[in-house]
Amino acid sequence: MARNAELIRQIIEKIGGESNIASVTNCMTRLRITPKNRDLIDFEGLKNIEDVMGVVDADTVQVVVGPGKARKVADEMIETYKFKASPELNIDESNEDWKLNKQSVKSKQHKSKLKQALELIANIFIPLIPAIIAAGIFQGFGSLLGQLITQGTLSGDFWEGTRIIFSLIGTSFLGYFAIYTGINSAKQFGATEALGGMVGAMSIAAPIVEFSTLLGLYDAETPLNSILTTGKGGIIGVILGVYILSRIEKAMRKVVPDVLDLIVTPVVSLLLTAIIMALLVMPVSGFLSDWLVKFLNIFIASNNPIISVLSGYILSAVFLPMVLLGLHHGLIPIYAIQLEQMGGVSLFPVLAMAGAGQVGAAIAIYLKARQTKDERLQKVIAGALPAGFLGIGEPLIYGVTLPLGKPFITAGLGAGFGGAYAMLMGVRATAWGPSGLVALPLMIPSTMIHYFIGLVIAYIGGFVVTSIMIKPEDLTNA
Repeated sequence: MARNAELIRQIIEKIGGESNIASVTNCMTRLRITPKNRDLIDFEGLKNIEDVMGVVDADTVQVVVGPGKARKVADEMIETYKFKASPELNIDESNEDWKLNKQSVKSKQHKSKLKQALELIANIFIPLIPAIIAAGIFQGFGSLLGQLITQGTLSGDFWEGTRIIFSLIGTSFLGYFAIYTGINSAKQFGATEALGGMVGAMSIAAPIVEFSTLLGLYDAETPLNSILTTGKGGIIGVILGVYILSRIEKAMRKVVPDVLDLIVTPVVSLLLTAIIMALLVMPVSGFLSDWLVKFLNIFIASNNPIISVLSGYILSAVFLPMVLLGLHHGLIPIYAIQLEQMGGVSLFPVLAMAGAGQVGAAIAIYLKARQTKDERLQKVIAGALPAGFLGIGEPLIYGVTLPLGKPFITAGLGAGFGGAYAMLMGVRATAWGPSGLVALPLMIPSTMIHYFIGLVIAYIGGFVVTSIMIKPEDLTNA
């Protein structure tokens, strides 16, 4: 705790002091701080703090401190300094200082529409990641127990009860993923959170089938081919539906008298949203989702081994640059669509190989650093490698490969071999989250061994390519 207290003190100092912090929150590995005046921030000073692995300048200042610690540091900052525990400032409703609102608006003005859209997606799904991981692990082990029970390897009420409990925990989240997505979407769009959850629930509720049948849009023989059915459009439809809800709700509040707002606004908003969802959003987003799945099948679910190898290699090789550009958040809806419509996520295991390539590259650099007697670099790599094996890549990326430049590229080129293998062998996951060895329980049991082999190939690939292309003088000249 004392070490966290000193870390917090240094972070606050480099951010510009307590008075310059509007709110604090965290994701898996990062402390997210909303500043009042970005001009007061000493970014170089932040990066040089001992326990800080990296700093990302986005809408919030993201300070990478590692898994587990990010949550502890955020909680301690909020408890000790009484900072606001809110990830986003609602400009329309906040009574905060007008300068903070102005700064928030200005910080968004220089961002492209694509960048803003990707950050919006991230803000919707990042809070769900712990539940996604936990549910996926329980689903995976529940499926494994089911196979072992069916095969007769395990028997008895104890194992059957364990399987049921695991399935119960996994289904409690994944079965109602649309509702959680609706709630978090409402937070981002400024709608009432409970109503956003209801929009998500509408998309998976049984009466959708009755309504579809009434309109002649339901295919009883092949329900998945229906123009309108439960789950049609997936989370894309839910996000669009909640956006429409937010627009209707805000418009209603402008015209409905205060005395009637509590009754009229939610009732009318939900009614109009439900009609638009059923007649327009779900069919259209369902068509887009179906098209996307067919398109993905060409590249990431192809029966052609050449296509599988090429797509797996390319995706793994370019993933880390995508992360640096913030484009990886755009993949989250694709993960969800794959999970909903294909029963497993094949894209996530392939992209997870990128972190393994970094590990292999770092080992190669460590050996070259010994040749040049660079003790500082050896110490950094030795401290970051355990996290790298466990799928936490920030220490290696920000502390080793990216500052050196060329190893960041060679790591990706080596990781591609692991991605090619994972794609070729059809590795699939029951959820997504951290990569590396800790992702093994997330894999569908029959593909776990191939995921592990893919990691080993990526380790070796990153090591070999970096060893060949990086010379000891590249480290001393960096």
